[in-house]
Amino acid sequence: MTVRARTFAAVLTSALAVTACSSTSGSTTAAPTTSDSVPTLTADVVREYDRDDGAFTQGFEIDGDVLYEGTGLEGSSFVRRTSLENMTELARVDLPSDLFGEGITVDGDTLWQITWQDGVAIARDRDTLTEQRRVNYDGEGWGLCTEGRGTSDDRLVMSDGTSTLTFRDPTSFDAVDTVDVTLDGNPVERLNELDCAEDGSIYANVWQTFDIMRIDPDTGKVTAVIDGTPLWDSMSAADRGGADVFNGIAQIPGTDRFLVTGKFWPKIFEVRFTDTAPVGQN
Repeated sequence: MTVRARTFAAVLTSALAVTACSSTSGSTTAAPTTSDSVPTLTADVVREYDRDDGAFTQGFEIDGDVLYEGTGLEGSSFVRRTSLENMTELARVDLPSDLFGEGITVDGDTLWQITWQDGVAIARDRDTLTEQRRVNYDGEGWGLCTEGRGTSDDRLVMSDGTSTLTFRDPTSFDAVDTVDVTLDGNPVERLNELDCAEDGSIYANVWQTFDIMRIDPDTGKVTAVIDGTPLWDSMSAADRGGADVFNGIAQIPGTDRFLVTGKFWPKIFEVRFTDTAPVGQN
């Protein structure tokens, strides 16, 4: 089987050079990714939700019956809580205009929010979104999720736009370990938004592609590649006109379904990831 990266080359503009969260900002193509060892999955749509198209989505996570979303861009970054039942906004807090928001995750009563190149992580009250404290870290911040959430072994997982995932202490935010993500032994660069799923896998958007990688956090090996192209294709030309890259993954607790979206996408898709063809077939 051959797995190829689905790029947004036809729909991105030079504006990405100043608005994208990437150490390689300005690039609008991705080299083809091929694999003979892992399955290609597709995102089968269960339901669609309309939403405003003003969210430059960076972080997406569900805790209980609340969908949390963090967004980016200097001067317009915010974090919000939304009712999972009816997609009504419950609370919203804007970031200071000099901060570029990135990934978010909930750990206990704390919502962590990272920033792109500011080197700042913000700990917020999960329910009110009130800022409680800040900590500093080195390098860029892209995606964030919580592995083992609700257990004594929980730890944060953070991406920085490279092929490396960094595991962090959920209280101090100190880095405690790393793993390099590979597909057929080759590094998978530009890992972006993350979701720590209930089966122990980590799901990661790959920036500027329609791909989501399913990753074994112990080995860093990609165990499946999910093709999100049908989601993009299902939107109208008008919906796609102002939309940016595929970004945002959140498992619905206790189910095999996920919510996925993109930056400035006017749709949220509830999906299941299913097999499209047996391994060995193109």
